Amino acid sequence: MQIVSALFVENFEMRQAPGPSTRIDLTGAMFSMAAPSPVPVTLSPHLVGLIFCPPDEPGQGVFEVVFRNGLGEDDEQIARNVSPFTVEPGKFTYRLVRGELEFTEYRQVFAHCRIDRGPWHLVPFTLLPPVN
Repeated sequence: MQIVSALFVENFEMRQAPGPSTRIDLTGAMFSMAAPSPVPVTLSPHLVGLIFCPPDEPGQGVFEVVFRNGLGEDDEQIARNVSPFTVEPGKFTYRLVRGELEFTEYRQVFAHCRIDRGPWHLVPFTLLPPVN
């Protein structure tokens, strides 16, 4: 299986389309946001992972997201989520993750995402100072 995309979003909705086919409406895709108040602050941004299962694979896996203070696997872990899933072979599925991220300064963190023990897919998120 493979991660097709992973993004921080404000809103995520599924809807049916003719076919039958499914549409995913993602709004407010973001890689940064202004803090709602001065630090320290705790945020829970939505991370959506879109996953494809090739037709010749069994369709069961584990989506793991580790939020880290850097790009490396040895950088400090600040939150982690592990979510088993099942998807029909040849189809797509999604995982919605909300990590509680504590910020004591304005900085960048990275969501390290993978399926089972596969390669990491990194998604940056930067907390900016509040807007006055």
